[in-house]
Amino acid sequence: MSDAELVLRSTRVITPEGTRAASVQVAGGTITAVLPYDAPVPDGARLEDVGDHVVLPGLVDTHVHVNDPGRTEWEGFWTATRAAAAGGITTLVDMPLNSLPPTTTVDHLRVKQKVAADKAHIDVGFWGGALPDNVKDLRPLHEAGVFGFKAFLSPSGVDEFPHLDQEQLARSLAEIASFDGLLIVHAEDPHHLAAAPQHGGPKYAHFLASRPRDAEDTAIANLIAQAKRFDARVHILHLSSSDALPLIAEARAEGVRLTVETCPHYLTLTAEEVPDGASEFKCCPPIREAANQDLLWQALADGTIDCVVTDHSPSTPDLKTDDFATAWGGISGLQLSMSAVWTAARERGHSLEDVVRWMSSATAGLAGLDRKGAIEAGRDADFAVVAPDETFTVDPAALQHRNRVTAYAGRTLYGVVKSTWLRGERIVADGAFTEPKGRLLTRTP
Repeated sequence: MSDAELVLRSTRVITPEGTRAASVQVAGGTITAVLPYDAPVPDGARLEDVGDHVVLPGLVDTHVHVNDPGRTEWEGFWTATRAAAAGGITTLVDMPLNSLPPTTTVDHLRVKQKVAADKAHIDVGFWGGALPDNVKDLRPLHEAGVFGFKAFLSPSGVDEFPHLDQEQLARSLAEIASFDGLLIVHAEDPHHLAAAPQHGGPKYAHFLASRPRDAEDTAIANLIAQAKRFDARVHILHLSSSDALPLIAEARAEGVRLTVETCPHYLTLTAEEVPDGASEFKCCPPIREAANQDLLWQALADGTIDCVVTDHSPSTPDLKTDDFATAWGGISGLQLSMSAVWTAARERGHSLEDVVRWMSSATAGLAGLDRKGAIEAGRDADFAVVAPDETFTVDPAALQHRNRVTAYAGRTLYGVVKSTWLRGERIVADGAFTEPKGRLLTRTP
């Protein structure tokens, strides 16, 4: 006897043991069994056979700026989670800044949760923020369920979220290490940034020179030293500089508890192709040269880089001026991230299983989301059904982001998301969405 309510069947299901033909049984929103393809359908269960489309675990994006409340003209939970669902993402973790208030106290977290509660099409969790003056708030935020704490080592771009100097970093890290929390870090050194040439204007080469690799490398070296000092868990956000990879590999070999992410734009776009004045390509740290990109891919392949996340950081179009010095720095990528990464990965000989590891299982592991990130019994029945060999051309008008500015406009990408499922319910199929069914997630104690 079985209480299965749904059987999702495909000739290609990506499981922790590999890709195989399978029937995935679901009851109560949870995967109850992964059975052979031709296993009998239990009485009362609904069969959904997706043929040769690939069923993969819903993607988990742990680096998203939703900007809600306070800057909802930039983005919001309704639009961000729709865009994520359209791209096969079933869980996101929201960054603590670019919203007003920032998620730096328990009261501010409650404001954010209240706003998100009835707008989330997918599951949503929250990072807290580590500021120079909120060390006292870190443990209460941890106990309230944030997944860790975001800090900047250089100016963040918004006044309400100041960066930490090395002494402030040490104080915050000591407190976070005392409860074995996780610090996630925007690692650029402000002194190297201040010393770099600052020309302004529309030339991408000038912007690239203003955010040199040594700013990342120095900040990462300092962060590693602090992590060693406190035996703390640290995570490097949006790694752009391949020059830092030997530092990272050496630290891990020495037992430093260090993880690393990079982003689709660093893996798929290159400095050489960015047109002057095209600030839809601006982000910090910046998109670097093709040779640098090759080394990032190599680090993904050998495990030096753990995961790939979007760093979705939208703004209104008027802030994307043709002056790279003053334009808002951020790339919108939620809806396109899987397809962009898969397009580049397949050209380099990687499998869709690799993409799942980087964008689902590793990100779920980073946040401690033990019910996400894999198709196996006991996990949430979150799925993306993908046609990996079908292509589409990116039309900004077809995006669900509130502001449809994209660095991928006009690109042809592989990997069409046919449907997305959250806890066994189809939440989007062929562009049609259900009402919001997402839940607010908190860190498991």
